[in-house]
This record gives sequence, C-alpha cells and structure tokens, in this order.
Amino acid sequence: MGNARNIAFWVALFLLILALFNAFGGSQTTTASRSVSYSEFVQRVDKGEVASVTIDGERVVATATDGNRFATVAPEDPRLTERLIEKGVEVKAEAQESSGFMSLISLWLPFIVLIGIWIFFMNRMQGGGRGGAMGFGKSRAKLLTEKQGRVTFDDVAGIDEAKEELEEIVEFLRNPQKFSRLGGKIPKGALLVGPPGTGKTLLARAIAGEAGVPFFTISGSDFVEMFVGVGASRVRDMFEQAKKNAPCIVFIDEIDAVGRARGVGMGGGNDEREQTLNQLLVEMDGFEANDGVIIVAATNRKDVLDPALLRPGRFDRQIHVPNPDIKGREKILSVHARKVPSGPDVDLRVIARGTPGFSGADLANLVNEAALIAARLGRRFVAMADFEAAKDKVMMGAERRSLVLTQEQKEHTAYHEAGHAIVGMALPKCDPVYKATIIPRGGALGMVVSLPEIDRLNWHKDECKQKIAMTMAGKAAEIIKWGEEAVSNGPSGDIQQASALARAMVLRWGMSEAVGNIDYAEAHEGYQGKTAGLSVSAETKQLIEGEVKRLIDEGYDTALRILTEKSAEFERLAKGLLEYETLTGDEIKRVIAGEKPTPDADDAPPPATGGGDGVVSIPKTRARKPKAAPDPSPEPLA
Repeated sequence: MGNARNIAFWVALFLLILALFNAFGGSQTTTASRSVSYSEFVQRVDKGEVASVTIDGERVVATATDGNRFATVAPEDPRLTERLIEKGVEVKAEAQESSGFMSLISLWLPFIVLIGIWIFFMNRMQGGGRGGAMGFGKSRAKLLTEKQGRVTFDDVAGIDEAKEELEEIVEFLRNPQKFSRLGGKIPKGALLVGPPGTGKTLLARAIAGEAGVPFFTISGSDFVEMFVGVGASRVRDMFEQAKKNAPCIVFIDEIDAVGRARGVGMGGGNDEREQTLNQLLVEMDGFEANDGVIIVAATNRKDVLDPALLRPGRFDRQIHVPNPDIKGREKILSVHARKVPSGPDVDLRVIARGTPGFSGADLANLVNEAALIAARLGRRFVAMADFEAAKDKVMMGAERRSLVLTQEQKEHTAYHEAGHAIVGMALPKCDPVYKATIIPRGGALGMVVSLPEIDRLNWHKDECKQKIAMTMAGKAAEIIKWGEEAVSNGPSGDIQQASALARAMVLRWGMSEAVGNIDYAEAHEGYQGKTAGLSVSAETKQLIEGEVKRLIDEGYDTALRILTEKSAEFERLAKGLLEYETLTGDEIKRVIAGEKPTPDADDAPPPATGGGDGVVSIPKTRARKPKAAPDPSPEPLA
C-alpha cells in the first residue's frame, strides 16, 4: 500500500511539472526576443527591414530580414495591419486565452509543487510511521494479522513446558472467569529466555494464532531514537493503543535493546534509553492499571536486563526456552519434515539422537540442507542418506575432496584417527564410536565421531579421565607409528581440548583432591581470557598447573598402553581407513576383526560419507582452531 502511494505521488508530481513547463513554454519565444519601442518598430517596418510578425493580443513579435527577432507592445492602432500588408510583411495572429486560468496556474503551481515535495520528504524522514509527518512520537507497534501462514501451538514442538505456560495465558484471555472465580489474576507479563534459535519468536507467533485477541508486535530497537523523549512517547502511545484494544497481547522482541540495567557502563549509560525504560516500567506496573494487556518479551541476554524489569508485577513469569532434548528434537524434525517428501527409510529418531545440542533453527536448517542435497542429486524424495549427508555437513563442514594430500599426509591422518577410534572403543565410559573418516571437512583433515546413547546432562570424573585418554590417543598413535621425532602438529587441536577439559576438572568442578573444592576459574590467570580477580599465591597456581598436567599425562599413558596392547587392530583399522576413507561404527568393528567392511566391499566404490545406524555426537579433529574452556554447565566437549 505504501509503495502504491509513493508511485501515485511521483506520477502527480511529474504531471504538475509538465503542466508548469507547458504554461511557461508559450512565452519562451517572447522572452528570447529583444524588446523595442513601438516607434522603432514602425520605422523598421517603413524601411522594409521586417519580414514577418506574429500578433498575440497587444504583443507583437517581429522577425527582421537579417533573422533577428524583436518584440514590442502595440497600442490600439487600427491601421497597423494594413500598413504591414502594404509593406509586404507576413502577418500571423495567435488566439487569446479565454480566461485567466492558466495565469493562475502559472502563479500557484510552483508553490503547490514545493509544498507537496516537503510533505513527502517529511513522511520519509519519519519512516512512514503512524501519523505521517506529525507522528514522530507515535508507536511503531504493528497489529499482527496472519490470514495466511498462521502459526499455532501445533507448529511448536520440543519445548512443551514453555508451551504449556503460554497456553495457560491464552486460555486466560479466552475464558477469564475460569481463573478469576478463585481469585486468580491474569499475568501482566511473560519473559521468554533462551539461546538463539530455540523458538522464542515462533512461540509468540503461535500465541497470536491461538489467542483470538489483538496481537501487537514491536522490536526493542524501535523505541529508541536519537531525539530525546521519543522512546518514552512511543511507549506511552503503544500502551494507549493496547488499552483501547484490551484484552490484547503486546510482544516486544529483543527487549534487551531497551531494557538494559540502568547506571552501568561509562558515563552512566544512555539517557534516552533509560528514559524509555523508565516509561516502560511505569506503564507495566504504575498507578494506572493495564487490565487485559499482557506483555510478552523475548531475549537471549537476561543477565543484562534491569532488575526492576524482572520483578513480579511486571514480568510475572520468566519462561526458559532451552535447546530441545532428544524427544523434542524428534518432534521438531517431524514438524519440518512435513514440508518435504521423505523416503520410507527416513528414521527421524535416529537423526534426533545424532544432533545433541541442536536448536530448533539448526534442525530446520538440517532438513532444508537434506532437501537441497536430494534435489541436487535429482531424487523425487529425501532419503535417509540425504539426511546423514546434511547432518555431517552441518556438524563437520563440507567435504574438501579437492584438497590435494600426499600419501604421507593421508597415512598420518589415517593412523591418527585410528588411534582415536581404537581407544574410544576400548574405554567403556566413552561414547560409542559412530564414524571415522580421513576425508577433510572444514578445517580438519580427518575425524572420529562418537555416538551418545542419551543426551549428556553431567560429567563424572571417570568419564572425564577416559575422555582425555581418547583425545590424546591421536598423538600416542603417531608416536607409536613414527616415533617421538616424527610427530606432527596434527594433535594440536586434541591438546587444546584435553587441556580445556582438565582445567575445568581442576578449576571449576572440584575433581582434584590436591586442589580441593574451590572455584579458581576467575582467579587463575588466562582461564577463558580472564585476569586474576582473586588473590592466588604462586604455590596454588603451580599446584593447579601440576594437577592439569597430571590428568593429561595419565590420559596419554592410558592411550599409549591401549594402542600398544591392540597394535594389530590399530594397524588393520588404519589400513582400512586408507582404503575406504570413511567407515561407520559397525564397519570399524568388522575391519579390526580382519573382515571386509561390507560383503560387497571389493565391488562397490568407497563411501563418501558414512550412513550407518549410529548418530553423530562429537567430532574429533586433527587440526582445529582453539576452543574456549568448558562452560560450568556439563556440555559435551569436542
């Protein structure tokens, strides 16, 4: 609609300018002529120096015999025409305008055009906001109407607890008597908190689709402007609109843009943003009640919000929207898989098991990548192999088959990854090995991928120690095969991962008896880029580093012992990787037993990617960029 108005404005402007041009165009010949007195004109006519004249009312434009033009104003001379004809001058006459309309247009048209241009640009400066040029302080909240593409709670999966709390708010709006008869009051606000991509905005759209009440949506950044007082004015106007349409829901996306804690940072913060926040606090829970207006906000940075914004009475409910678990991932995949034709071999539970830590947005991207891969191959539907290839691409990067590697580099990669796989399969607390490959992906020349049986929620000491052993197995394998002097820089990424896990055990998780149950994470220099915040003696730092080194050395010795005991299996797996490039978990077991990976392995070309019945968890890479130390939450460590 806005584009149509803009086009209509420019068309009208063009027509007005064209009319102005035509109005003044008739006088161009006159203004280009030299003016002379009437007596001089008559003398030149008598001398025969005039070839032709054009009579336009009182104005006479003459063309001399030498081509020059001049003009004059003729008095009421009845013999003028006869004299011109007698002298052989060609006489032309132009009709007079019947009214002064064109003169009026010529006078006022420039002013009309300038006023129109001014109004247009004032509208553009205000961003086309409500009220046009006079709506600078008006709210930019949009009334959401989803006649097409309506989202309901059936389209939201994997976050059942958050959905239940919001369903209760929707039910309160539909049937308030059900709750008010027992003295219950409708919540004033609900804050959706969670990592990016978990579905906070999707939940808000589902509320709009289910509520059946007006639903206003606005971004936190729409409040704040460079002019003082505009944000507060827009907050007031937004609540005025909401009160007129109560009961209704107002959704503020990315509320941290305007709701940051006040009085922090250099200079005390931004005054305009703080004024906007103050007005928002007053409107949500001030002297005037906002009955029937529910504020739903979303953020992934709750830690920076002002405490006054989080108290009950403003945001009564803080709903955590986490990354989904395995059941949630399966439900999310089923929602997105409805939009693509899937083959009969597709098992969404297997895919869900292989995508720990994926958000809803990640899973939607995975399904889209699988559809693109299937379309590229010319399939009529998306097969399980396409989902496996998409999962590997999303988690580990695209295959770099164009990368030229020497035979020696391939051998180093094969033995390195074989060491990871053999030690991982030998230690019972490690996740089962799902896939090993020496095909470069992303920044890694090869990798071993483990399969979690369930989503890991915490780490135990024995699991961490075995994880370190599996991580250090790559370097142990290279030393066993080529000796201390021939070890490469391939284990650099493994050393970083093992060091990060060992430091977390010692500094944060209290898994070292020598250091004790004290959190030294922020006090220890260099941990996660933080400088010392507490006083720590040199002896304590030395003790911490000694414990970290002990854990890593123990893991390395364990890996070295296992690979020495299983040298034959280690050798067979390395040669199998050199021959087949990629082996799945079951194929690895057959290869280390001296069998073919598959019954027709000699006839079939080596697989580009694994497609077994296991599912990816954590890639083990030869060369990787440094990673941050583990978070306090027990996340799987790559």
